[in-house]
Amino acid sequence: MVSKLITMEEAAELIQDGIRLMYGGFGGMGSPDHLIDQILDKGVRDLTLIGNDAGFSNRGIGKLITQERVKKMLTTHIGSNPQAGRQMMEGKLEVIFFPQGILVEKIRAGGVGIPAILVEPGMGDVTAKKEQLIVYAGEKYLVEPALTADVGIVYAKQADTYGNLIYEKAARNVNPLVAMAAQTTIAEVEEIVPVGELDPESIVTPGIFVDYIVLTRGGNG
Repeated sequence: MVSKLITMEEAAELIQDGIRLMYGGFGGMGSPDHLIDQILDKGVRDLTLIGNDAGFSNRGIGKLITQERVKKMLTTHIGSNPQAGRQMMEGKLEVIFFPQGILVEKIRAGGVGIPAILVEPGMGDVTAKKEQLIVYAGEKYLVEPALTADVGIVYAKQADTYGNLIYEKAARNVNPLVAMAAQTTIAEVEEIVPVGELDPESIVTPGIFVDYIVLTRGGNG
């Protein structure tokens, strides 16, 4: 069996200017911080980010925003990252907000191959357009397209060389859904073991959804 393990530098080469980049993490927890640092060092620009939040201005995904590498975000909030708010006000960053449940469901739908979901009109930035409204069971709903990405980056506690992933507690958050919804998925992991050493009952993301794995700096593998 061919190992999916690559270096941080090789992983960053998969991130090109202008792509749709989906990322795991919730308030910085479960974020692939070292991989993001490597992407930043590469100098990638004009990214469209899809993820739960904008993180912090000096850590993880927030660093890409702070250094103005992002042109657009689809997210739930930017409250912990003042740089994102400033760039919005200056017209440098386009941000589309969704309620958390709707954003997560749009990502999940993309991961399982559902083209769209139905939501109530007027939820956050989900505004009703006449051509997108349908009537179901006597109620009006807005058709919201599913979300997918060119590349997804996630963080996990353990992986085997095939890419089966185990997460640690709350650091799991949206990472499993991101892994499913991207055309190419890269997992930053703390520990890499041979195939067969992970408890099958503890595996959350099957390796079929993971294209590449990188060992976090200071990890074991």
